[in-house]
Amino acid sequence: MSNTNLYQNLLKQVEQNLKDIELPAKPETLYDPYRYALSVGGKRIRPLLTLLACGLCKGDPEKALPAALAIEILHNFTLVHDDIMDSADTRRGEPSVFKKWNENVAILSGDVMFADAYQKLGFYGHEEEFSKEEFAALHDVFVRTVITVCEGQALDMEFVDRTDVKHEEYIEMIAGKTSALLSGALEMGAIAAHASAKKREELAQLGYEMGIAFQIQDDLLDATADPEKFGKRPGGDIFEGKKTYLTILALERADAQQASLIRETLDDETPKEQDVDRVLEIMDELNVLKDVAQEVEQHYKKAFQLLDKFESSDYQQELENLLIFLQNRDH
Repeated sequence: MSNTNLYQNLLKQVEQNLKDIELPAKPETLYDPYRYALSVGGKRIRPLLTLLACGLCKGDPEKALPAALAIEILHNFTLVHDDIMDSADTRRGEPSVFKKWNENVAILSGDVMFADAYQKLGFYGHEEEFSKEEFAALHDVFVRTVITVCEGQALDMEFVDRTDVKHEEYIEMIAGKTSALLSGALEMGAIAAHASAKKREELAQLGYEMGIAFQIQDDLLDATADPEKFGKRPGGDIFEGKKTYLTILALERADAQQASLIRETLDDETPKEQDVDRVLEIMDELNVLKDVAQEVEQHYKKAFQLLDKFESSDYQQELENLLIFLQNRDH
């Protein structure tokens, strides 16, 4: 990630403001998990996007801090509930909230995180410089983001038991699970800068392109990345039986024999290495790897084109640095 003064200063502001959130001491089982969920770290990309978008639109990033906090708390709320649904024991290398306490505590603490995230937007209703329309717009974007994230999660859960998932549906799913928060973060930063509807729309679209590129790039890296850098051998998602953009595209293009092998390997709880390797070979033979790499490139290209619509500034450069970092990552 970036080491520029601007980036580090904005990150410091985010971390300090998260640390300074005042929560009641009791009930401990409600608020201690909330504090814990925020304390285990993360790159804070979403709140940083909000602050950068505000600066990009010639606003004061400090005015965007409540929106930035709202989007980061919302993000962590989704992780708390996702871990329950996925029965995930860890999050960012630490015990997940539901594992450290229990499922009921995690559900309720997640609920209060969601409420507190929404409450942070109240700042804009009490500041005279923000119009009633801007206050309403922030709420509209926030609520739309929440609904879209929930829709993405629901689709993801539906896909587990389906054998006929199309690649267009997969894009719709990741648009909810990954893109929505990035898009919402950027648009809320633009609203905090009193930006025009056009600039808001451009930044929202930038977030969409960034999220789609990031997720299908993740799927691609699982199949192609250097195992020493990626942390696991190629085809890890296949070993785990996950439906990814690559496996869905491969099934759409495969002949009957190839499709049968792919499905059997994904359904096998302990697939053989040679079968996983054969699935990877089929993906290559069907040009899935090449085509997905080109698709990732196209989404990043669209993101850069949208960013170029804004005047040159330190904030624009920082967003460009972030896009370059994401595009060039190898793990």
